[in-house]
Amino acid sequence: MAPIEDYALLGDLHTAALLSREGAIDWLCLPRFDSPACFAALLGDEHAGTWRLAPASGGPATRRSYRGDSLVMSTEWDTPDGTVRVLDFMPPRGEAADVVRIVEGVSGRVPMRMLLRLRLDYGSVIPWVRNENGEFVAVAGPDAIWVRTPVPLHGEDLATRAEFTVSAGERVPFVLTHSASYRPRPRFADAEAALAGTERFWADWIGRCRYDGQWQPAVRRALITLKALTYAPTGGIVAAATTSLPEQLGGPRNWDYRYCWLRDSTFTLQALIGTGYHDEAKAWREWLVRAVAGNPADLRIVYGLDGTRRLSESTLDWLSGYEGSTPVRVGNAAADQFQLDVWGEVLDGLHLVREAGLPTFHPAWDLQRGLLDFLEGHWDQPDNSLWEVRGPRRHFVHSKVMAWAGVDRAVHTVRAHGLDGPVDDWRALREKIHQDVCAHGYDADRNTFTQFYGSRGLDAALLLIPRVGFLPADDPRVRGTVDAVRAELAHGGFVRRYDAEADGGVDGLPGGEGSFLACSFWLADALHATGRTAEARGLFEQLLGLRNDVGLLSEEYDTDARRQVGNTPQAFSMVGLVNTARHLSGSDTGTNAPGENQRS
Repeated sequence: MAPIEDYALLGDLHTAALLSREGAIDWLCLPRFDSPACFAALLGDEHAGTWRLAPASGGPATRRSYRGDSLVMSTEWDTPDGTVRVLDFMPPRGEAADVVRIVEGVSGRVPMRMLLRLRLDYGSVIPWVRNENGEFVAVAGPDAIWVRTPVPLHGEDLATRAEFTVSAGERVPFVLTHSASYRPRPRFADAEAALAGTERFWADWIGRCRYDGQWQPAVRRALITLKALTYAPTGGIVAAATTSLPEQLGGPRNWDYRYCWLRDSTFTLQALIGTGYHDEAKAWREWLVRAVAGNPADLRIVYGLDGTRRLSESTLDWLSGYEGSTPVRVGNAAADQFQLDVWGEVLDGLHLVREAGLPTFHPAWDLQRGLLDFLEGHWDQPDNSLWEVRGPRRHFVHSKVMAWAGVDRAVHTVRAHGLDGPVDDWRALREKIHQDVCAHGYDADRNTFTQFYGSRGLDAALLLIPRVGFLPADDPRVRGTVDAVRAELAHGGFVRRYDAEADGGVDGLPGGEGSFLACSFWLADALHATGRTAEARGLFEQLLGLRNDVGLLSEEYDTDARRQVGNTPQAFSMVGLVNTARHLSGSDTGTNAPGENQRS
């Protein structure tokens, strides 16, 4: 099983594939990010589905890179017979989903081998394969997949295979196309025209980037990754391209991240707006308003790509899991949890868009009024926290802080934009929440806020207290909290979300997890905000060093195994990279607060 950091990302703004150093596409869901996988070797072995295209001699690539600022992957092997290059990409979606692979001879004559093992429904279904005038088509249930190439193909051992030789200057294309099995045969992409069009699309898109700070290559790659994780028809951004990559190797903390989390919204909007991508921010804002429309009391923490609310969780027991990490899950039961912070996250995100001057979206203020009415009656209830703990509900400090932030943004909106609302009542509510958190969520003996009221444990989300404006960065309690989180939650220099064993095991799950990369970026932001910019820059450079060779980050990092863990590539991690680079470059203050930081 390849390490998680051995995979590169391909995508067409509807779905994504993961490509290994060995030239194998081991993960691909069609036609959408959240559809069943047709290649699922990532969560089992090659019999769960893979598409390998590499020299017959095998082995990992000698070198690889994206071609410029694009999602076209160039993989090269130096072999005893010569050098060969494979270009892999997915053209931005047209009529159908295409995966294009072009083999290019660089020198000598290199024997090549292709293995295509299609397994639909996460490896459980072997399709019926037939040859139609030299084109292979595989059909099972609602799915049909065509493969077109000038190379002769043959079936063997329930797989499609090919052997051929490529000479210097020769180019051999393979095009895989997916469509619904009940629709007419789709048009195949012309490989060379699709390559030119795909490179042109990404060059045009990244050309709009307004970040001009010190870390341009890293930020541009992170932004391209965020764009690749966007479901173009709706503007929703998935948390990651995968499901069930473990937070602890061999453990049970394996979740499906192919959905859209509200907790990510404000950070994502910051990254997009702050780098000039207002169209994407507008699309994300409108996805957000559509998804949460309805009864404010029924807000979900996570939605499907199109705003679907029901994400029933089940397990795929026929898959052995990544490096034996089971269960393999699809769907996410966290969708049914009560997380108080999401009301504040939504209000904060919509405030950010309004402050950025994006065109007014009239349903947004009506939605905000409804969310505020709910907060007024429920801010003092225990919840499951932004980390979706599956233990008992608690009075989590971050959840209360985000409730405060939601009310605070409403007060500012009425004052600054003249919208209607009971602003005096909201001011009183804001003060009440603030006093409650400072009275019950702060441990004066240790000079730190705690994970929940009465807790001995800490939470990396406490690092966001100055960022959202709950307290100014120069407040002694803020610096004390930053120091405490750094001392108690840092491991190997990077930050865990919380101590899974504190307070008797807050999340109700066995085992632990790696360092959470987004939280480590938050620590860099907090160090910068509290005047320790040199330390912040040092931590940021360390975090950049965790990226794989093509600039991608997963959810977490195992500092003992020195490996990326968790679902990949993780939008939350890439957003953290963009925002911290902006803060350290001086292009952002690092806080969303409208300037009414409080002390009490």
